[in-house]
Amino acid sequence: MTHVTEHPLVRGGRSAALATACVRGGVAAGLGLGALAVLVVAAWISSPYPDSGPGGALHLAAGLWLLAHGVDLVRTDTLSGLPAPLGVVPMLLAVLPVWLVHRAARDTLDAADGGDRRPPSALGAVGAVAGGYLLVAAAVVVYAESGPLPVEPLSAGLWLPAVVAGAAGAGAWTAFGRPLPEQRQAAAALRAAGLGLVTLLGGGAVVAAVSLAWHAGEAQAAYAALTGEWTGRVAVLLLVLALLPNMAVWGAAYGLGPGFTLGTGAFATPLGLVGDPAAPPFPLLAALPDDGRGGWMHGAAAAVPLVAVMLQGGRVGRSARTWTARDTALTALGAAWGCGAAVAVLSAAAGGALGTARLSAFGPVWWQTGAATVLWGACVGVPVALGVRGWGRRVPRSKRPPEPAVASAPSAVASGAPGSSGSASRPVAAAGSGTPPASSGPSAPEGPVTEKAPESLPADPAGRTAGAKPAAAGPGPDDDPPYGGYDDYDPYGDSAFEPYDYLPAAWEPGAPPAPPPPPRSAD
Repeated sequence: MTHVTEHPLVRGGRSAALATACVRGGVAAGLGLGALAVLVVAAWISSPYPDSGPGGALHLAAGLWLLAHGVDLVRTDTLSGLPAPLGVVPMLLAVLPVWLVHRAARDTLDAADGGDRRPPSALGAVGAVAGGYLLVAAAVVVYAESGPLPVEPLSAGLWLPAVVAGAAGAGAWTAFGRPLPEQRQAAAALRAAGLGLVTLLGGGAVVAAVSLAWHAGEAQAAYAALTGEWTGRVAVLLLVLALLPNMAVWGAAYGLGPGFTLGTGAFATPLGLVGDPAAPPFPLLAALPDDGRGGWMHGAAAAVPLVAVMLQGGRVGRSARTWTARDTALTALGAAWGCGAAVAVLSAAAGGALGTARLSAFGPVWWQTGAATVLWGACVGVPVALGVRGWGRRVPRSKRPPEPAVASAPSAVASGAPGSSGSASRPVAAAGSGTPPASSGPSAPEGPVTEKAPESLPADPAGRTAGAKPAAAGPGPDDDPPYGGYDDYDPYGDSAFEPYDYLPAAWEPGAPPAPPPPPRSAD
């Protein structure tokens, strides 16, 4: 029999899957660019005084799209005539392009797993999606060169591939279920670093929002002074919204200690504002601290990294209850390094140059904020992790059993009551003797008093009351009575013997009669 084999490119070919992934990457780039172009063209149409035609609006959209990927632009229409760099990335603009690349890589692997086509490898899917995206980006770079915001070649060759490859890699990681390293210490360090990063950024946003609310009057005045038209105010408001994530990173850098630069030679730290800031009039910049020495309110921003590293160290400590102290400390230190690397990358994206000369440095310095994050994690996070580990490894002290009460010398004999079983009293055997007390009649010698048998329970021939247990002050290791009732009686001397309580004994009513003895043979 002859089997027909289809060509790999027709059905189930890996090359077709890679080609589809490349197309997905190009479509993702086109969607992000188109969304931003619609927004810019709408603002240009609604502007009462447009400075250029539709071509200028499209060039502006291309420049902003590249700026969202971390690419530095160059402004050529300056008052001095000299080109000025523009490197501050509105981080909210980067959300849509990054999400589109992430989704393209994720959908590529998900569709290949659920269909008949042979799925590409994770590296192949990431490379194909990133390649299709970068092909569109290269065309946009060439188009932007002829506009008012050309691209700096070095930053375009560095940041653009890094951002696209990182987003595509995150999409492939999501498609595989977000796996973590098999080593427990590495996985715990990554989780703790993520928790510390989220806490640090959230606290930075709170610090910036409080400062902006404190200087609300100045922010409102700066907003009204920029433009008087409603279209211009809408554009400024959209720019403010796009810079809100940058504001959170700036607040985190301020709480960490290094702060941020406001031009060459000007620094804003919790200790105060040093130098002459060259900040342009903008609503968000109104939240900058006042001139002079910082007070207790400025120092309170240090609570943000303190809380972040305490949560980070606590997360490591809860995962390290069975680890050694050395592994716990190394894991906490690894979490500090991971969080510091992420903060350094975000600080580099949140700041940049706004011009030449004094405005060539604006925002957090990436290596200072990263080093400060690692230092906070090493000095606070590691001791917290060790402390939480030690607290989780504690063993509660077990409660000691109560001491049994020792009976005093025999003093009295229980008197028989009317209707009793007839036995006035019986001595109690010594604890641990293992010998049942002998039955005694009315002339039995006096001994320790025991509880009286109920009327409804008959006494066995040995003098023990059925179902009754001798009184004891409390259980103890050496205080077990010799006979605690039928449940404790072991006639065979076997510790594994478990009598059947529901079967009546030979002396109880309703018991089957004993079989007659066998006849004795005559000798």
